Amino acid sequence: MKRGHRGSPSSSEGPPAQRFKQNPEGDSHFLEDESTKVFARKVADHYSRRTNQTLEEREASPIIHLKKLNNWIKSVLVQLYARRGDVVLDLACGKGGDLIKWDKAKIGYYVGIDIAEGSIEDCRTRYNGDADHHQRRKKFSFPARLICGDCYEVHLDKVLADDAPFDICSCQFAMHYSWSTEARARRALANVSALLRPGGTFIGTMPDANVIIKKLREEHFCHS
Repeated sequence: MKRGHRGSPSSSEGPPAQRFKQNPEGDSHFLEDESTKVFARKVADHYSRRTNQTLEEREASPIIHLKKLNNWIKSVLVQLYARRGDVVLDLACGKGGDLIKWDKAKIGYYVGIDIAEGSIEDCRTRYNGDADHHQRRKKFSFPARLICGDCYEVHLDKVLADDAPFDICSCQFAMHYSWSTEARARRALANVSALLRPGGTFIGTMPDANVIIKKLREEHFCHS
């Protein structure tokens, strides 16, 4: 079991390689599914095309305050529910922006999945400390496995059989992507249910559709 794994904390590898069908460096297409929807592919392409920003560019963003609020929300959730040694599954992990949050919580093992291959590569770079702006921080204290795939299409309990069960499953500001169809929404919830240990915790955030629609209508009426 991965809780006692003592592999190198600076590698994007998890438990012993023989436990997996493929090693982490070969996982970039491990979860590709023939039935992946066009919508999901567009989402992946969008995030893969996004370039990394400097600190100055991020601070100049017109939505910087929203981003800081989102980060604060995620930090609070991790601080409230993560415990030392926890095994964490991060659905739609993106570029690894929450890795530091999990490290501060002293988790024991981390599996991150995202549909965008570019994001996974950036996450791996951040984890390994290869990016310039991460050179001054210490290596992450937990081993990790990073995978590219659609977590709203694939039966993750089969793919992650050697990693489960998880103490925490997190999906931050991405669960709404599964609501493109009922089947995808059900698959997302089934994956969470199948992979959490009994008594495990799911933490997630998503936009409030009612508020979004209300503001769109208000905007429409103001300009009509």
